[in-house]
Amino acid sequence: MKKKTWKLIGWIFAFFICFSLLFRDGIILDYLGVNLPMPFTKKIEVPLTFSEIDQNNNGIPDHLDIVYTSRKEVEQRTPYKSVYYDGGYPPDTEGVCTDVIWRGLMGAGINLKDLMDEDISENTELYPRVGGKPDTNIDFRRVPNQSVFLERFAEPLTTELIKGDMENLKQWQPGDIVVFLGGDFDHVGIVSDKRTKDGIPYLIHNTYPFASEIKLTSFSSPITGHFRWKY
Repeated sequence: MKKKTWKLIGWIFAFFICFSLLFRDGIILDYLGVNLPMPFTKKIEVPLTFSEIDQNNNGIPDHLDIVYTSRKEVEQRTPYKSVYYDGGYPPDTEGVCTDVIWRGLMGAGINLKDLMDEDISENTELYPRVGGKPDTNIDFRRVPNQSVFLERFAEPLTTELIKGDMENLKQWQPGDIVVFLGGDFDHVGIVSDKRTKDGIPYLIHNTYPFASEIKLTSFSSPITGHFRWKY
C-alpha cells in the first residue's frame, strides 16, 4: 500500500478517536465499553457518602447492591425492547430503561413493582400516565410513574451537575436514581460507582440498542429528578 494511503488512513483514524472523545463527552466509546480519559484533565477524588445499611444481610451495603445488580444489564448488553407483558415482568434477556431501576432495586431486596402497584391503586389520581385505569402489567415500567413514586417516597436531591465543583459532585452517589422528563424522550437510570478522572459519575441505563454505562454529562435531555432511596 502506498505511503500516502497509509497517511490518509492514519488521519482518518486520528479524526475518529478525537471525534469519539469529544462528541457528547465520549458517548460513542462508552457505548462500546471503551473508557479513555480526556487528556489534560485535573484529577478529582470524590468521597463516597452513603448509607451502610444492608437490609438483605448479604454483606454489601444496599446502595451498592443496586449498582452491582443493575450493572449486570450492561455486562450482558441487555437489548432494548419495549413490549407489554402479561404479569408485568419482561424476560431477563430484554428490557427498557425502567427495567434497570426495578431490577437494580430488587438486588437490595426492594420490590418496586409491589410498592408502586399499591400506591397507584390507592392514589390513582396522582399518576397521570396511568390515565385513571391502573394496569399492574405496565404501570411500574413507565418513566413518569416511577418519577411520581420517587417524588413521594424517595429523598429528592439536586438536579444540577457542576463540573469541578466538589460539593456538587459529592451529591451524586452510587445507587441514586436519575430521571429525564420532557426532553428528547423520557428516560431513567442509576448512578454508577464509577467516575471519570474529574469526578463525573457514570449512569447505568438502557436505551437502543442495548444497556450501557455512560457519563452523566453525555445526556442531552435535562435532568428533572435525582433521588436516593430511603434505605
